[in-house]
Amino acid sequence: MDKSAGMLTLETLPHQIQAGDVHTVVVAFPDLQGRPVGKRVTGAFFLDHVLHHGIEVCDYLLACDVDMDPLPGFEFANWDTGYGDLNAVIDPHTVRPLPWLPGSVLVLCDLLTSDGEPVEVSPRRILRRQLERAAERGLQVKCATELEFYLFLDSFAEAADKHWQGLVPHASTIEDYQLLQTSREEYIIGRIRNQMVEAGIPIEFSKGEAGIGQHEINITYGGALEVADRHLVFKNGVKEIASEYGRAATFMAKWSMDTAGSSCHIHSSLWDAATDAPLMAAAEGESSPSGLSRTGQQWVAGQLHAAQQLAWCFAPYVNSYRRYVPDSWAPTAVVWGEDNRTCGFRTIGAGAGRRVEMRIPGADVNPYIALAAAIAGGLWGIDHELELEPAFTGNAYKAPEVPRIPATLAEAIDTLSTSEVAVEAFGPDVHHHLLNAARQEWSKANTVVTDWELARNFERI
Repeated sequence: MDKSAGMLTLETLPHQIQAGDVHTVVVAFPDLQGRPVGKRVTGAFFLDHVLHHGIEVCDYLLACDVDMDPLPGFEFANWDTGYGDLNAVIDPHTVRPLPWLPGSVLVLCDLLTSDGEPVEVSPRRILRRQLERAAERGLQVKCATELEFYLFLDSFAEAADKHWQGLVPHASTIEDYQLLQTSREEYIIGRIRNQMVEAGIPIEFSKGEAGIGQHEINITYGGALEVADRHLVFKNGVKEIASEYGRAATFMAKWSMDTAGSSCHIHSSLWDAATDAPLMAAAEGESSPSGLSRTGQQWVAGQLHAAQQLAWCFAPYVNSYRRYVPDSWAPTAVVWGEDNRTCGFRTIGAGAGRRVEMRIPGADVNPYIALAAAIAGGLWGIDHELELEPAFTGNAYKAPEVPRIPATLAEAIDTLSTSEVAVEAFGPDVHHHLLNAARQEWSKANTVVTDWELARNFERI
């Protein structure tokens, strides 16, 4: 587990509680949408009852949609099973302050059944299992997730009152790399940067992005589980900090078709689990047109092979697919290129920094599931010794006869349902759980009459 400045320990936390520096412990775990759910526990009760035993939580939290509606079709949890309790057990490596909530500390949990067995369908466990599979092969996976989001002058309540129409971005022009405009937003963005560091999340930089009111804040790479945990805390923290100022921030993949989508590019690389030696770059003197080692080539080839099969893991909602528009910075082609942003996969860096950037995921992903899927694909390539096709050159948006990312959620459900990678990597129970979540999302989407349909059809047909 990566160690970061700002992180706390379970050994020192009791002293902080007893001294009055901490009064609330947020005990949480990720739900199917990648959001933190759990309980706020008073300091004294945490020390007396929760520290060593965890908390009980309802298993329906892993069988809900984004509206917290319990969904049919899950074998793990349903009305017939009675929606019983799970035990959320504290991971001692996840204790961190929440500086934007003074006096509060966060701990993340792993979920166990009443028999003490890991809950395989829980997102944190899904990722842990892929890391275990990598370790069985002598590999350690290091990752980074690059999150983009939009900042608005409206508050969340005002946005809802407007029915999310006519929102005012916190900028009037595109601010990609622009410093003057981002200075006007620094009262929020600067606080996010600095307080994330205080929360044990190492921030590299922030910048304006390609949309009006859009921002990117990059978090330093690390072990995959720690990266997913940081992603979880960061995303929720951005919304909480923005709310304090009466502002709204959204991580929708595509909040408006008139502007750029928000991505979550996933960088991944392989390291020797025993020696921590980097494994992605070709050795000095080794002939490799891709600049990748044999293992690195297989890792990228596996992710390419799995990209269509596991597309739902990177694009889980109907809105996710609005982002895949030609010439939009969001990819449509499942090809790789050397430092080519028109491709679904981009290889960059040299030496220890050699890595592959998957550009397919949007900012709406569950980081645990997305990282697990990226690792599953890479391991498939290694296990099956896949050959890496030559790098694509040119504009992949306009390339004929190249594989494409599924265009709709329905297409992604079809590819997930028959995915050999998902069954082998996740196991049949997890595969069924994820597939049902996807199908239920599609089913619910088809019960809604949209504003576009009303405007187009109310009078004219």
